[in-house]
Amino acid sequence: MANLTINGKRIIVPDGITILDAARRNDIYIPTLCDDPRLEPHGGCRLCLIQVKGMPRPVTACTTPVTEGMEIETTNEQIERQRRTIVELLLSDHPNDCMICDKAGDCTLQELAYFYDIRSNRFAGERRQYTKKDLNPFIERDMEKCILCGKCVRVCDEIQGLGAIDVAGRGFTAKVSPAFEKDLNCEFCGQCVSICPTGALMGKQSVGKGRQKDVKEVETVCTYCGCGCNVTLHVSRNEVVRVTSRPDTINEGWLCVKGRFGYSFINSPDRLTTPLIKKDGKFVPASWDEALDLIAEKLSAIKEKHGPDAIGGLSSARCTNEENYLFQKFIRAGIGTNNVDHCARY
Repeated sequence: MANLTINGKRIIVPDGITILDAARRNDIYIPTLCDDPRLEPHGGCRLCLIQVKGMPRPVTACTTPVTEGMEIETTNEQIERQRRTIVELLLSDHPNDCMICDKAGDCTLQELAYFYDIRSNRFAGERRQYTKKDLNPFIERDMEKCILCGKCVRVCDEIQGLGAIDVAGRGFTAKVSPAFEKDLNCEFCGQCVSICPTGALMGKQSVGKGRQKDVKEVETVCTYCGCGCNVTLHVSRNEVVRVTSRPDTINEGWLCVKGRFGYSFINSPDRLTTPLIKKDGKFVPASWDEALDLIAEKLSAIKEKHGPDAIGGLSSARCTNEENYLFQKFIRAGIGTNNVDHCARY
């Protein structure tokens, strides 16, 4: 363990963690745009600059490990002036369209502009402009709103292991881009969307469907496979408009393409909402009791006439592991046959 002082407060933290992590563990706020605890430290945005006694200049809290006896100052007039300048520089190359941006109310850059009371910009001038729209089916990429924090690039490389995007170009022309500046073509897991601090990356299905204040959040479990990922449904006007996942869940906030983007079926008019029983060659609605009684009657009749091995059970990957266990138990112990299989795909 290491003993150190942050803003005059003596604290004890595990040796080797970063100053930013130590501050967060003790509810000491340090602003940042490029950091995420689930990713390797990056030190790109420079907003987490802090002053360490004995060091000649400010250092980044997200990349500097704590040491025994360290004395840290996270805020003073000079540091806040530097942070404000950094936010101003980011905003000088950022569209001023917060009024119609889907990310308004959930944008880290917007919150920093509010915190530093930036009403005008002394660095306003030429801005990067990208007219080309990405024609991929799931992710809206607005590179004019990109602040080059690198979080999307790092999550694609460190978490997904794909490297589908990277920073291309240098200086004023630098931008996050797929290979050869083609349309994005990847697994479309949406991890980059979940981690983007601005409106540069959004799910195409959710654009224009409601901003943060307009939605009700409902916690549930994804049903696409037996992994049991926790998901948060964002509901607006009785319609699911987007799906996210909290970082403090079993899946650490990460989802696959189906879990994040495969929710349009919820409001589909073709979705079954009640059991159906075929009568006179046509399916008609029935109650669960009617349906289950019919199933029990048919299975019992087949077993009695042809034996249990005349019956087989096919389970679904969209059930939970517990449901699949109960199903195979029902087939083996209840019916008396080992004719049970699994679709093994979604």
